[in-house]
Amino acid sequence: MKKEYLIYKLSESVKTTSKIDNDLFVKYNVKRGLRNEDGSGVLVGLTQIGNVVGYERTPEGTLKAIPGKLFYRGYDVENIVHALLKDKRFGFEEVAYLMLSGKLPDKEELSHFSELINEHMALEQKTKMNIIDLEGQNIMNILARSVLEMYNFDANPDDTSADNLMRQSIDLISKFPTIIAYAYNIYRHSTHGRSLHIRHPNENLSIAENFLYMLKKNYTPLEARTLDLLLVLQAEHGGGNNSTFTVRVTSSTGTDTYSSIAAGIGSLKGPLHGGANIQVVDMFHHLQENISDWSSIDEIDNYFKRMLNKEVYNRTGLIYGIGHAVYTISDPRALLLKEIARELAKEKKCEKDFIFLELLEERAIKCFNEFNGGKKTVSSNIDFYSGFVYEMIGLPQEIYTPLFAMSRIVGWTAHRIEELSFKGKRIIRPAYRNVLEEQEYLSVKNR
Repeated sequence: MKKEYLIYKLSESVKTTSKIDNDLFVKYNVKRGLRNEDGSGVLVGLTQIGNVVGYERTPEGTLKAIPGKLFYRGYDVENIVHALLKDKRFGFEEVAYLMLSGKLPDKEELSHFSELINEHMALEQKTKMNIIDLEGQNIMNILARSVLEMYNFDANPDDTSADNLMRQSIDLISKFPTIIAYAYNIYRHSTHGRSLHIRHPNENLSIAENFLYMLKKNYTPLEARTLDLLLVLQAEHGGGNNSTFTVRVTSSTGTDTYSSIAAGIGSLKGPLHGGANIQVVDMFHHLQENISDWSSIDEIDNYFKRMLNKEVYNRTGLIYGIGHAVYTISDPRALLLKEIARELAKEKKCEKDFIFLELLEERAIKCFNEFNGGKKTVSSNIDFYSGFVYEMIGLPQEIYTPLFAMSRIVGWTAHRIEELSFKGKRIIRPAYRNVLEEQEYLSVKNR
């Protein structure tokens, strides 16, 4: 039997044996995707790191949608961001300090922490060579393999003491921007034949500035502050998001930091988690080309209705960037990003595109709600604007998801430290109900 045919037979068999009737989930009260019937997440743990709020409980015990809120260590992200925008300063390092320590740094602590980050940004020579050897591959995969390689350069890779976890966390936060910038420059060289530039990080720059410097050298102050804001907004999103939960699940086994973070990268790489902003950008360009009058509500609504009916675009029936698992009335990250996106659009002479995107957001929400008969309220999420912002900064799509990882490494490491620090910790082991009846075993000759 040829190997190709055997693989075909096995895959055909799986199509039958892997089917499970959806009614069985209701029968056995199984929470698919760890979701309750009302759409809320199943509580599986406690945390003091991040809090994602989209509902409140009524006296009757039902859920009521409210404007979305996001908290970092008890601090409203809206207040953090508005302070950064007002002072026109960088805040990702401050948020990283807050996440790791649980406290806001004073001026001296923040200065020392930023210096520590810069000291650790440079890569070992072997890691640089490893990135070069992996040229042309997906940058998320290169990031994961580079993280696993860091295990070999760590004198105490398996030590899960608080001091060692903190040291490893700072090292990872510092090196992610360098790995991603180097990986893309090598990818661009090998795939597009562009000149290869490897710039060492500059000790006098913030993380956002350093990343832009290593990636493309020239950037405007507003580009750097916008990227910094995106890093702040995506640094953490509660313990229940898929990649953070993956990090906590693997951490609960006592595995090393690098294996746990590599698992989180693999989770984030999935298109249902970290790649949504690329889909929004693709959809936006499609709408720019297929809607003749960018100010016509009727034309926009008609096209969205055809999209929802799977008649046009990619025929999935989805409007990308609309809807979220927790936020319904509003995603606070989208509202905050929109503030600086409007400012950046003026600098880049993209006001017409921004106005069109804003109108698309308004009409998409209305059309979706009408299509669903008002059964579910939705809002735009951060992905609706993040891809547009990345494009204005001049960042390539190949690094959109790696940039998400560059930001979320802060939340991942904070949750790993928490998972391994609280008393009474246990390995996370959910249960699955087997719905197959016992089978009679037959010898090979009787099958």
